Amino acid sequence: MKKSRSPRVLLVDDEPSVLEALSVLFERNGFEVTATGTGDEAVGWLEENGPIDLVVTDLRLPGRDGIAVLKQARSQDPLAKVILITAQGDEDFAMQACNEGAFRYLRKPYKNQELILNARQAIEMHALEERNVKLSRENQALARRAGSEAEVEPVGQSIAFQRVLEIATQVAPAESTVLLMGESGTGKELFARYIHDHSSRGKGPFVPINCGALPESLLESELFGHVKGSFTGAIRDKEGLFTVAAGGTLFLDEIADTSPAIQVKLLRVLQEREIIPVGATEAVPVDVRILAATNKDLEKEVEREEFRQDLFYRLNVIPITIPPLRGRPEDIPDLLDHVLTRAGFPDSLPGGNRSQDKIFTKRSWEALCAYDWPGNVRELENVVERLLVLAGWSGGDQPGRTIDLPDLPEKIREKPEQPLVSDSPVPTPTMETIEQAYIQWVLAKTEGNKARAAEILGIDPSTLYRKIDRYGIQIAS
Repeated sequence: MKKSRSPRVLLVDDEPSVLEALSVLFERNGFEVTATGTGDEAVGWLEENGPIDLVVTDLRLPGRDGIAVLKQARSQDPLAKVILITAQGDEDFAMQACNEGAFRYLRKPYKNQELILNARQAIEMHALEERNVKLSRENQALARRAGSEAEVEPVGQSIAFQRVLEIATQVAPAESTVLLMGESGTGKELFARYIHDHSSRGKGPFVPINCGALPESLLESELFGHVKGSFTGAIRDKEGLFTVAAGGTLFLDEIADTSPAIQVKLLRVLQEREIIPVGATEAVPVDVRILAATNKDLEKEVEREEFRQDLFYRLNVIPITIPPLRGRPEDIPDLLDHVLTRAGFPDSLPGGNRSQDKIFTKRSWEALCAYDWPGNVRELENVVERLLVLAGWSGGDQPGRTIDLPDLPEKIREKPEQPLVSDSPVPTPTMETIEQAYIQWVLAKTEGNKARAAEILGIDPSTLYRKIDRYGIQIAS
C-alpha cells in the first residue's frame, strides 16, 4: 500500500527564534517544513519550487509582506491555504488578506495547539477541495461524452450582459464567495445557478434560500439546523441548509435583510467554516461554497450600520453587478423568444414562419421590445405568460388567437415620454450635457426622491450623489 506523503508547509517569520520554534512545532506534528525569514525569500522559494499545501506567515514582514506571499501562493494554486499571524491593531490589514483568499488569521499571542488545529483543518480542506475538483472534472467529462450535461445559461447578447457573463464564467471554478448585486428581477439566482453549474461543485446540490422571507428564529433554524428540545416544537434533530448543501453551493438571496444576530453567525461560518446548530454546544464543520445576492447598496447599509462591515468584506470577495433590462434593451427580443421556447413554442413553425409571428402581431411585438421593463426579466416573463393564457395559448388542442397591441397592458401600449434635453438645446450636445439633463428630468419626475431616481437611472444611489455634486444639480424642495 502506497504511503501518503506528509503535508508540506512554508513558514515565514522575520524573527529567527520564532521561526525555529515554529519549525520544531510543525515537524513534531508530521509536517514537511520549509522556513524562510522574509517575504522576498518566501515569494522566491514559491516561484522556484511551485505550489505548496500550506503557508503560515507573519503579516508584517520586511520587504514584501504576508499579503504578497499569500497572492503568490494562490496564483500558483488557487486551492492553496494560507494562515496569517497578525498583531493587535492589524484587523483591517487582516480583513484585506481574507478578501485575497486567506484561510484564516490568528492574533498574537496564539497557542501552539490552536495553530496546529487550524493548520490541520486547512490541510483537510485543501485535500477535500482537490478531490472535489478531480471528481467534478471526471464527472463533467463523462457527462459531456454522454451528451447529458444540462446547464443553466443566462440569455443576452448585449455588451453589458456578456461582460457580466464572462466574469461569472471566470470566477465559477474558484471557491471564492461571490456577491451578486442588481435590481429585483434581474436574474441573480439564475447567475448563481450558472456559477454553480460551471464550478467544481456542479454535481453537488444547489440550495437557495430567501433570507428576507423568514423571521429571524425560523431562518436561524433553516440555515444552521437545531437539536431536539432546543425550543418548543423541536421534537427531533433537524439538519440546516449548510449541511444539506454539503459538497455544493448555498445561495443566500436578499442577504441584506438578515438580522444582526444572523449576520454574526454567517460571519463565523465564513471565517471558521463551521456551524453550531440551535441548541447545540459543539461546532460542526461544513463544506459548502457561499453565493449571496442583494438588491440593496450594501456599502450604504454598512454606513447606516444596518449591515456588519466585517461580513460585507467577507461576502464582497468577488462582486458582480447584473445590469437592469432597461440598460440592455437589445436583449429584450432574445428574452421574449426564450420565454416562448420555455412555454413550449418552437423557434419556427412549418412553412418557415417564426412562432412569435404566429402568436404576436408585429406592432405588439415591437411594443414589448420598446418597453423598459422596470420589473426586469421577472416582469417580462409574468406579462408574456399572462398574455398567452388570456389569448388561449396555455392549453388544449386548439391554437390561441394572435396577440395584438390592444391586448397589451396600458403601460406597455403607451409610448414612454421623451425627456427634453433643454429648452434651448445646444447644436451638438455632449454626452455629459445629455446625462445632466436626463438626471435633472428624472429627479423632477420623482420630486427629488434620490433613491427612486437612482432606481430609474439604473445606478447606485452613491453614484447618483456623486453626479449631482459633479454637475451642481439643484433639487427643488
